[in-house]
Amino acid sequence: MASEEELFASVDALLNEEPHLPPPAERARLREAAGITQARLATALKTTTQSVKNWENGRSEPKSPRLDAYQRLLNGWAAKYPAPGAAPPASVAATAPAASREPGASRVETADAPQAPAVPAAAPARPATPRPAAASRRPATKKAAQPAADPRFPHGPLAVLDGDGCAYGTGGIVLDCPATTVVELVEWTLRESGLGAPKLNRYGKDSDPLIVLTAAAAVKLGLPQRLEGHEQRRSLRLPEDHPVVKQVVKAKWRLTQRGFGPWARIYRKAQGRERQCVQLAILSWDALDERSWPGVSEMEPADVARVLGVYAQRVITPRGSTAVSGLELMTALRPPTRAVQDPETGNWVPGHNPGSLGTEPMDPAPPEATPEHPVVVDSGWKGGFLNEEAYQWVRDVSLLTDEECTLPYAVGLDLNTAFLAAAARLVVGLSAPDHFHTPTFNPKIPGSWLVDLSHVEVDPRLPSPFTPDGTRPTGPAWYQTHTVAYAQELGYNVQPLEAYLRRETGAYLDPWHDRLKSAYVDTLADLGVTKDLDDAEFLAAMERHKDADPAMAAVLAAIKATVKGGIGKLRERPQGKKYKEGDRWPALERPTWRPDIRAAVISKARINMHRKMRNMATMTGLYPLAVLSDCVVYPSPGDSPLDFLPYAASGKPQPGGFRLGPTPGLAKLEGVQSMLWAVDLMEQGHNPARHIKGGDAVLDEGE
Repeated sequence: MASEEELFASVDALLNEEPHLPPPAERARLREAAGITQARLATALKTTTQSVKNWENGRSEPKSPRLDAYQRLLNGWAAKYPAPGAAPPASVAATAPAASREPGASRVETADAPQAPAVPAAAPARPATPRPAAASRRPATKKAAQPAADPRFPHGPLAVLDGDGCAYGTGGIVLDCPATTVVELVEWTLRESGLGAPKLNRYGKDSDPLIVLTAAAAVKLGLPQRLEGHEQRRSLRLPEDHPVVKQVVKAKWRLTQRGFGPWARIYRKAQGRERQCVQLAILSWDALDERSWPGVSEMEPADVARVLGVYAQRVITPRGSTAVSGLELMTALRPPTRAVQDPETGNWVPGHNPGSLGTEPMDPAPPEATPEHPVVVDSGWKGGFLNEEAYQWVRDVSLLTDEECTLPYAVGLDLNTAFLAAAARLVVGLSAPDHFHTPTFNPKIPGSWLVDLSHVEVDPRLPSPFTPDGTRPTGPAWYQTHTVAYAQELGYNVQPLEAYLRRETGAYLDPWHDRLKSAYVDTLADLGVTKDLDDAEFLAAMERHKDADPAMAAVLAAIKATVKGGIGKLRERPQGKKYKEGDRWPALERPTWRPDIRAAVISKARINMHRKMRNMATMTGLYPLAVLSDCVVYPSPGDSPLDFLPYAASGKPQPGGFRLGPTPGLAKLEGVQSMLWAVDLMEQGHNPARHIKGGDAVLDEGE
């Protein structure tokens, strides 16, 4: 029999219960029965209309003291307007004084729709359930998501965990997570959360669930709110003797070689086909870089979940920085292996997947490598290197005409995801390079060619198509196939001295291009920039698109960063103070360390840019003032590209030059400045495009 102390403790617990709010649908019914609008109720409770909407659709709950006032109002309405067929309440529900309630304990997740379908036997043992509450409290439930494409993952690919245990998922769902340690969080995620995403290719792997931690959640789980140290932020990690790291190891979980940093991957060896891996991202440790995810780390958890959820749906579940995600997307769309049948045993075993980069890393040809690469250091290579980089060129001021100097504006045109456009139908090498002497040039074979292009004449008012700084070559140098093919296109004979070519080829980046292009165009459309706009409407829409929806604007920025970062990662350089020249660094151990593919993308993008500039000069007589990466600056009589872009008599844009539009490879207005300002910069040796674009990074090779 229970003792008197135990009975009194139970009674006290009931007295300390939080107010029992009716279900969301009932709250809306009571308000409507009273003839009160959501806006008026929001004014009375000193909150926003959106908050009232959230209370009535189950997305969130009010907190004290607003909770007590809302409870009192609902009780009064319930007495006046009982539900049809229900007896009026006998009395107003007793509530405990606000002072007796623990802060932060009043949020309860509710649902206004049936629960998502149960996870089948192949999925985790049971779906996520709310945190247990006191016996007299209405059980908390989760808000159901839209029907999931894959029943194994009913709650989407990720969740953002806040300090009160609420895990905000995609589609507005809110799960209750009872975990108080990182180990408990990992086990809850794999067994109960219903999080994850299906594979992007039939031969690929499902995406591991992602849990994003707010600062409050990190502290609750025993992690520091911030990582501090002398290293770059992305290089910081928890020390191996940190209590959380010890807990993870003691529970027989593992961390990757990256350790416990802003993006921590915790896993156990897969059992059969079932992966046991959870990706963590810690917001207060700068997991979401401001350059790639503008403003996202400062958003509310539900909004962070929305941004990352759209990105996961259209691109991939984030697995690190946007650069890492861009590289992971390549592998997810072109898995290295597929199931093949062993002719001797009849068993199905992993075999090479045609069109992929395989499972083993491949050393580049010496001219394709970096100076610190072992193939260069060990061989003593002195034959030079590929220099296929994006443009950074400014026209000599002495080449400006009087007419150009009298034009009042300098207008910057930026090509939408120019490097993504260059990846379309790009044939790259898939096998190891072979060395050839005095080969006959073939524009269909990807590789690196040693050839003298110094004899190719180009209008000095245009940058040379063969060098990043736009200067004319002075002798033999190494070039990627697209660069040499352009010399042939200009009508010049090319006679390579040497070449490193690949016999097996394929359009490796095609699915990567297609998925990112769709993501980019769809996200722009969400921001009001659609393909059916004419040029004037397009420029107006681009002027205001970032203000239309900050969340979607952040997704758009992340997609663009994924393109540049993913291509840059193909030639990731060594990082860290401990590195010594000639040593192999971790990036070299992955099949996607392919500087030749990066060079092919940049070469094609630069040649595409030069071809457009040459066609513009032919059609309009206009020559650029400067070029930086994918931005070109022109003198203009007006402050709009419409004042100088070539249009036919019918009003349609002339083919071959720059055209406006939301599709990758088409242009948009990047900036307008005074022509005198641009000339002044040029005289000082500066590139106006850099200032118009704000110093945009070019194909970052880091994380």
